[in-house]
Amino acid sequence: MIRTARTLFAAVLVLVGLTTTPAQAAAGEVYVALGDSAASGPLIPNQVLPQLGCFRSDRNYAHLTAAAIGASTFRDVTCSGADTRDMYQSQNTDLGSMPPQLDALSADTTLVTVQIGANDVGLTGFIEDCLNLLPPPVGDYCYDDYQSGGQDEWRVKTDNLRPVLVQLAADIRARAPQARIFVVGYATYARENGCYPTVPILRRDANYIRSTLMYFNQMLAEQAAAAGVGFIDLQSPSVGHDPCTGPNTRWIEPYIPANPATPFHPNANGMRGFATAVIASVSAAH
Repeated sequence: MIRTARTLFAAVLVLVGLTTTPAQAAAGEVYVALGDSAASGPLIPNQVLPQLGCFRSDRNYAHLTAAAIGASTFRDVTCSGADTRDMYQSQNTDLGSMPPQLDALSADTTLVTVQIGANDVGLTGFIEDCLNLLPPPVGDYCYDDYQSGGQDEWRVKTDNLRPVLVQLAADIRARAPQARIFVVGYATYARENGCYPTVPILRRDANYIRSTLMYFNQMLAEQAAAAGVGFIDLQSPSVGHDPCTGPNTRWIEPYIPANPATPFHPNANGMRGFATAVIASVSAAH
């Protein structure tokens, strides 16, 4: 979900520390995790070497899931800034080029999670546009920026992604024919009516963010069903853990984080909560 603010990330990395230790796995699944920064966990300690440009945490939900299910092989290629194109082509980051994520798949892969699409539709820029330090009439609504010719531009972009995701699922299946595949949804980024000025998003815009993310997650679930793969809902379990809640309760950090994480991305508590949902889904489908 992020392609910018790398300088900030690099500076914070000095504070949060680094490690090369992967999730320890016993015997079992051959698990591959694909996705963007919502999956990789930028700035959550500890960031994994050597692919620092991906800002990948060893405490993201994929690592926690791999440990919990006893994966015999685990390949986490989630990467901040990734979109669906980066499943197929090398991704350029400020700290080097990353291989296409689908290259991590193999014929013996038994489990795949993929959380992707937010960068295709510009989720980060959308939420940044909704930052409003002054209420109307001085401030204006970000909602208005996305209405054109009687259409909601964000929903148009979301609908345009539908065939792309079905094709992606088919391409994952072609490379990993034995695998159980799960599309992972996105969390709750705004509560109903917001909490202005605690999180400086105006009430109307908070409801707009909420409704468009619900539409986006519904689209992901529908396309997963169309492709014959699983869907893991993160929006429902993250209700009550949105950026308006306190530092010890929230799973998603606000514009000024109190926990090590990128703004409007999961923190460590969020990753633990997401891992619970992922583990439950993959275990039920075993």
